[in-house]
Amino acid sequence: MKILFSGDVAWRTGRDSLAISLPILKREYGSFDFIVINCENAAHGKGMTDKIFNEFLSLGVDAMTSGNHIWDKPQFFEILDSDTRIFRPANYAPSCYGRGHGVITRKNKKLGIINLQGQNFMPPIESPFFCADKVIDELKNSYGDDLPILVDFHAEATSEKLALAYYLDGRVSAVIGTHTHVQTADEKILPRGTAYISDAGMTGGHGGLIGVEVSSGMPKFLEGMPCKFEPCLDEPAFNGVIVEINDSTGLAEKITRIILPVELNN
Repeated sequence: MKILFSGDVAWRTGRDSLAISLPILKREYGSFDFIVINCENAAHGKGMTDKIFNEFLSLGVDAMTSGNHIWDKPQFFEILDSDTRIFRPANYAPSCYGRGHGVITRKNKKLGIINLQGQNFMPPIESPFFCADKVIDELKNSYGDDLPILVDFHAEATSEKLALAYYLDGRVSAVIGTHTHVQTADEKILPRGTAYISDAGMTGGHGGLIGVEVSSGMPKFLEGMPCKFEPCLDEPAFNGVIVEINDSTGLAEKITRIILPVELNN
């Protein structure tokens, strides 16, 4: 099984970069069994909309993970609560809109997805470690021990991300970090067969401040004043990883880090 995962798709720049990148990546790496993206910043930097959700599906995206911004647009709550192809962090309260884990199917292949959020420098929520224990048991009791499982761990601290990956090593196929918008160069296969990267990066404009135009974000750092962020249009690129999984064991055999600069029309 071969999975393409995109780091946080940010703003319109990210959406356009994704649309251009997917055909290029398919030509270069062959077809993918599943395409998964983190979408929490897709609607002008915060949250999602129905229109963007359908736009991503039309590109061939099979599932979407998210993070703390997924609830920023209340008009999206209905889809978040009803559609099984989009996920929010599982370690928020059960009463929150959406689901934190599930299984998607394509061409008779199944992929388990778990969305988790970190605790360090983030809102106070349930432990992602103990939440993962419960969710993994639930998925494997229903679908078998060889079910491939991808974990999107939306967190600030690289130490927390790596700790979770070692905690889950051999129980899931991949632990992929998101949230910081800065791709890390530490992709590897852990000793028991789990693929890992601290952060898959950002699909969007890389010429600014993690997707934001420099001048619009600078007052926050210089004066501590509220800012109206504007999307960065410079240096658009796709960031993500390709994870290849053994169909018999559900464990990872290879992880490839992807940086693909693209050209956007004005």
